[in-house]
Amino acid sequence: MFNAVIPMLTKDEIEQIKSKGISEDEFNSQIDAFKKGFPSLDIVGSATLKNGVVKLTGEQTKKSINIWKEYQQSTDHKAVAKFVPASGAASRMFKNLYEYLANAEETDFIKIFFGNISRFPFFHELDVLCVSKENKHIHELVNGGEGGKVIEYLLTEKGLNFGFLPKGLLPFHLYADMVRTPFDEHLEESALYTMNKDGDVNLHFTVSEEHLSLFKDLLGRQVEAYKKRNAVKNLKVSFSMQDSSTDTVAVDMNNNPIKIDGKLLFRPGGHGSLLKNLNSFDNSVDVVFIKNIDNVVPETRREPVIESTEALAGYFLTLRNKLWEYEALLDKDVVSHSLIDEIVDFCENKLFISNLAETVSKNESPVAFLKNRLHRPFRVCGMVRNSGEPGGGPYFCKNEDQTISLQILERNQICDDNEVHMAALRSSTHFNPVNMVCGLYDYKGEKFDLNKYTDPNTAFISIKSKNGISLKALEHPGLWNGAMSNWITVFVEMEENTFNPVKTVNDLLRPMHQNK
Repeated sequence: MFNAVIPMLTKDEIEQIKSKGISEDEFNSQIDAFKKGFPSLDIVGSATLKNGVVKLTGEQTKKSINIWKEYQQSTDHKAVAKFVPASGAASRMFKNLYEYLANAEETDFIKIFFGNISRFPFFHELDVLCVSKENKHIHELVNGGEGGKVIEYLLTEKGLNFGFLPKGLLPFHLYADMVRTPFDEHLEESALYTMNKDGDVNLHFTVSEEHLSLFKDLLGRQVEAYKKRNAVKNLKVSFSMQDSSTDTVAVDMNNNPIKIDGKLLFRPGGHGSLLKNLNSFDNSVDVVFIKNIDNVVPETRREPVIESTEALAGYFLTLRNKLWEYEALLDKDVVSHSLIDEIVDFCENKLFISNLAETVSKNESPVAFLKNRLHRPFRVCGMVRNSGEPGGGPYFCKNEDQTISLQILERNQICDDNEVHMAALRSSTHFNPVNMVCGLYDYKGEKFDLNKYTDPNTAFISIKSKNGISLKALEHPGLWNGAMSNWITVFVEMEENTFNPVKTVNDLLRPMHQNK
């Protein structure tokens, strides 16, 4: 039974809330957020080349790669890790196939799928299954008007059950003697740019609880061969789930909490909930690469991806080391005016923080102001040219202290009825592929509490449905958006061939996913 409940919480509801690790105050603040909404951002403009997005020259790229390789071989630093959001089933990847099962309409997408089905990495396994179940090969079923059976054997528990599996465990790339999943490919590429002098590789995947054992089983089957193939001595792969305390309550269109079968309805709070997972890295990890699960390529296509990632990491170190140097100098008893000018110049020209000189000059304590401005987590984010792919992008936004700095914004943070917002959107040239290098420590070796550098006002409300009923859902500030709003952020352009997401199954037919 689906109905709204009165705002007054019952004893059972209070117990349900507490069992999720959510306080009553947090619950009430969520209800209040639905009623009040969130303020729009003060967007100044889009970040473009030479104005917020850096394009490394060939020489800068080589230098940055060398800096990173030297860092990998040094012992005077904490561990490097890779953080991969890999939660959830891949049902959206097969949306068009599910629609075909429902209406049997042969759209252009379906024609491409069936016309190229032998090129998919799962073709052989699926064909063997069709023969065993129907005594017919795939092409016989398709040509005989029974393509629906092929898709059923692909997606449902009648066969391969890909509709249940997470994207990270689906076969993506075909090799001569194996098929690799995105999980496999992340392991392989991480050995190239995260492994240290001692042969240590650290990866962390956020997964759904229902899929955890599947990830562990896959890892266990191949870990020894992987370590031997990549000269990895110590492989640490950890997993975490989205914490239930980051869930948010769902409300009806009148902002009343919704109950189903006598219980409050909670929903996952979006990828911003994973900030808690990122913040839980142990004290041994300093530099963290963040990359989405589906943005991988086979070995034959990997060279430009590795080079651009190493360049990104080397550029990160160059800027972070300078930041640390300036922070140490600001902590001295005496700070000269010339040093303040030098730091302001660095912030404005290398970190693209504008309005800083004017703000510092008006501040009664410029040293304290600069300390606060520099003492933050730091990240360098790859950006690719906008070629129609969905996703957020790089923008300039005004901060509470009146400075202007770089932010990654999602489309839903840009208001259609705000001309400044729309002008920034129209002039945007790049978008966010989620490929970044992050620093979790300050120059003294103390770990940042990442929760202190979010902007809660960048949470947002979306309209969803459950059992055919419309509802409002609250999502936390996005992991690389509002959750990192108060980090120091720098954007670097990456080549388009470094971004190869798989949003639909037919994306596996793109050249960068064909191992040739």
